[in-house]
Amino acid sequence: MKRLWLLAGICAVLFCSCESKTGTGVLVGGALGAGTGAIIGGGEGALIGGAVGVIAGGLVGAALDEQDRKIMQQKSPQTLQKLDRGDHLSTDDVKEMSKNGLSDSVIISQIEATGTRFTLNPEEIIDLKNSGVSQKVINYMIQTGK
Repeated sequence: MKRLWLLAGICAVLFCSCESKTGTGVLVGGALGAGTGAIIGGGEGALIGGAVGVIAGGLVGAALDEQDRKIMQQKSPQTLQKLDRGDHLSTDDVKEMSKNGLSDSVIISQIEATGTRFTLNPEEIIDLKNSGVSQKVINYMIQTGK
């Protein structure tokens, strides 16, 4: 029975979203907690360690997500307002998110959540690249226009 609970816990952690720092914190915290708990206390220790790790990782990740939000509020309030309203994003918004340190997965999830579609011309692609937007994000933006 303990193994079943351990397996269920591990599956739950693996299916958590990692598109935010909270999701990543939950995943990493749960995995590290379960591994440490298993080494120290066997199956029951893994379950307890995993639960503690999920909670701690989620709290740390949520604090980092809030930090991203504060940075956007301070440096790019217009982009943050668009995100809050779910408005379509511009290439300038994507450049701002990238410049402010948001991860590729967060930027991509925001493009997806707002339903933004880009039809990029070669000059815009070069401008995005020169502005520090990652190739992964640029590729995703190109795919939205197809």
